[in-house]
Amino acid sequence: MATAVAGALGLLWGWLWSERFWLPQNVSWADLEGPGDGYGYPRARHILSVFPLAAGVFSVRLLFERFIAKPCALHVGIQDSGPYQAQPNAILEKVFISVTKYPDEKRLEGLSKQLDWDVRKIQCWFRHRRNQDKPPTLTKFCESMWRFTFYLCIFCYGVRFLWSSPWFWDTRQCWHSYPYQPLTNGLYYYYIMELAFYWSLMFSQFTDIKRKDFLIMFVHHLATIGLITFSYINNMVRVGTLVMCLHDASDFLLEAAKLANYAKYQRLCDTLFVIFSAIFVVTRLGIYPFWILNTTLFESWEMIGPYPSWWLFNGLLLILQVLHVIWSYLIARIAFKALIRGKVTYPGRIRPRLCTLHSFLTSFLFSMPGGSWTVSSLACKCICASGVQ
Repeated sequence: MATAVAGALGLLWGWLWSERFWLPQNVSWADLEGPGDGYGYPRARHILSVFPLAAGVFSVRLLFERFIAKPCALHVGIQDSGPYQAQPNAILEKVFISVTKYPDEKRLEGLSKQLDWDVRKIQCWFRHRRNQDKPPTLTKFCESMWRFTFYLCIFCYGVRFLWSSPWFWDTRQCWHSYPYQPLTNGLYYYYIMELAFYWSLMFSQFTDIKRKDFLIMFVHHLATIGLITFSYINNMVRVGTLVMCLHDASDFLLEAAKLANYAKYQRLCDTLFVIFSAIFVVTRLGIYPFWILNTTLFESWEMIGPYPSWWLFNGLLLILQVLHVIWSYLIARIAFKALIRGKVTYPGRIRPRLCTLHSFLTSFLFSMPGGSWTVSSLACKCICASGVQ
């Protein structure tokens, strides 16, 4: 029995690490055991160092939110208090938990007769009870400030690292001598820090306030980790750094706009959101397809040729581009509708009402999760941009 189980596990392990899938023709895992420079070539065992680092990132986050982000939130006028607590009521609580959080008119009338309460009072109770499940603004400000700080720092590090990397200036260098491309210290730190950050987000989901998008974000973080790990194991790290840095370019601006929104700095929020939208469109609809996809599809085909994991990698990047287009369309459509809906007539001219645009930005920014370069991240953002709070 034990022999059969061991044999089955051996077959599974061999299938999982099949050289025919992961590597180009005439290349084996043994060929990548050479020392190279720095950390040698990327190996799956390197990923193990992520877990203690992720725990360290999570600990730093807790200290950052308590001793830096929270004082900043209080300084800009965000109150350290939770939402208004609904009056305890066993009957209404049972309906809220077991039946519905949004009772219709018929149910409200029935509860009104049962409790001898006014319908409006019951509506207020349900509204206050729903607000209890939402994280307070102080918590959201601290979380966004942590993500803003990390995204800004990792983006600056990525630009500094890539500026001195030959593949930043000539993308054909991403495939020169592939897969025999040594892993330098700077490249290793860049990848491992990105991966550790998303593992820390996985950890924090189980300790943060439970939100209704828990499952979506769990899948999002899992897909992010999977894609970064995938590109690391098959040594597509050079083009991977380009993809990560490109997506990080707009992520910190989104978090900055959310911070301004929580602090009720309307004009700053609007300005940051416009800058974020412009950079997003330029990077995701311009630079990404004509720079990233050009090298992964055409230059790599010319220099190394296709193989199974090459098809998978490019398939995921193409899906990502489709989602870039969808999300850009959603942002443009919702913003356009908000502007049209908010037009008011003044003597001699028509101007958009800024409060309507701000209302759109508020609902959009409150619903936006953290950014990343994964497929599921953008899918989640598309859902949020459609109006899910």
